[in-house]
Amino acid sequence: MDLRQIDEYRWRIEPSGNMRVPGLVFASRPMMDQIRKDQALDQVANVAHLPGIVKASLAMPDIHWGYGFPIGGVAAFDWNRGVVSPGGVGYDINCGVRLARTNLEADHLVDRLRELVEALYRDIPCGVGKGGPLKLSVKEEKKVLRQGSRWAVENGFGTQDDLEHTEDGGCLAGADPGLLSQRALERGRNQLGTLGSGNHFLEVGRVEQIHDAEAAEAYGLFQGQLTLMLHSGSRGLGYQVCDDFLASMARNVKSMDIQLPDRQLACAYIQSDLGRRYLQAMACAANYAWANRQLLLHRCRQTFQKVLAMGPRDLGMDLVYDVCHNIAKKEDHLVEGREMTLCVHRKGATRAFGPGHRVLPDDYRPVGQPILIPGDMGTASYVLKGTARAMEETFGSSCHGAGRVLSRKAAKKKSRGRSIARELEDRGILVRWSGRFTMAEEMPEAYKDVTQVVDVIHGAGIALKVARLKPMLVVKG
Repeated sequence: MDLRQIDEYRWRIEPSGNMRVPGLVFASRPMMDQIRKDQALDQVANVAHLPGIVKASLAMPDIHWGYGFPIGGVAAFDWNRGVVSPGGVGYDINCGVRLARTNLEADHLVDRLRELVEALYRDIPCGVGKGGPLKLSVKEEKKVLRQGSRWAVENGFGTQDDLEHTEDGGCLAGADPGLLSQRALERGRNQLGTLGSGNHFLEVGRVEQIHDAEAAEAYGLFQGQLTLMLHSGSRGLGYQVCDDFLASMARNVKSMDIQLPDRQLACAYIQSDLGRRYLQAMACAANYAWANRQLLLHRCRQTFQKVLAMGPRDLGMDLVYDVCHNIAKKEDHLVEGREMTLCVHRKGATRAFGPGHRVLPDDYRPVGQPILIPGDMGTASYVLKGTARAMEETFGSSCHGAGRVLSRKAAKKKSRGRSIARELEDRGILVRWSGRFTMAEEMPEAYKDVTQVVDVIHGAGIALKVARLKPMLVVKG
């Protein structure tokens, strides 16, 4: 592989063989030494072979090996001539993060944290396959799949303000529940409003540092403020949608007369019947994920109000923003000075639209879109803002988190004989979890240093720091 360093934060993979475009990787030199240890760079190059790809196959500094596309990968395809690939979206469709602010000073609640973490762990269903108290009828489930967060708000689980501060208003158009398998529908029927397992979490934190006072004010953030961050996705329904369509696309690609370097890049032309059906089914899963996070926020609001004995106005738990990580979207972007309609795949990557973009809510349009970058449970999470440079260089995209450096198996081995929960509590972070191996698999050392990841994005100018959040309590599946 011909990999060349362009500047302090950018690396270019020169086209070779049947690559249609170069690769562009955002990383520092020390990070690149780590990235080279797995096959993620090969996957960046592999994605560049796909029909209709424009400009470059991109990778963010949280890049690591994934299915087909690397996690942390971004690629955009001509809407009329390009392809859509489930490997470029991922199994957990619209896995994403939402951040809520409060009116509360975090330091005033230190003595209530243990009570609060126990209540949240009790009230928020979490864990592998865990269902929730909300049992959907077939008819209602299909409404959720079409309407997303709007269904939740219309049924009393949120406010219009929540919709305005959710990416795409919490709903992708074109969703068709009739395309989902019975197995997908069955898996989704009782999991709405549940956190899930693995790297999904609920985190209560404190605004530790403000980097950009103007943007922080626009987002309603202040020093010392108590915040809530939620990370969850489309649960078993999204996984099943991906699994079902991967099987169809693996068969389809044999008739496409293209040579793929990896069968995990199975795809279909966007304008084909299969391509359109996948996007409509993917929209269902995306809408389910948005409704899921909306219900989780609603339940968190109720728990805070109950534990702290205060009303919603005093609590002020308002949504800052909700962003999705695993998605393929129809968007218009300038490519070499010409506006093109594209299908932008973001897998383990976050939308990062800059100031003035028409899709942003009025209160954020002057400063740019909020970008939410969770950390490793033990250090920090970040709020950033989108930039004009991101629009020019990465199709308005940024990283989505710290990114793993240890497999779950390696993390379990490294944690042997240790109490990760005790280590975190010694650092002032209370943790509750349900999975037998969750704490071992999700130990902080399993992830890259989130500050180093964010420093690359900030230094490259594709997203700029607004605030740093320090975790105080965490609930994991």
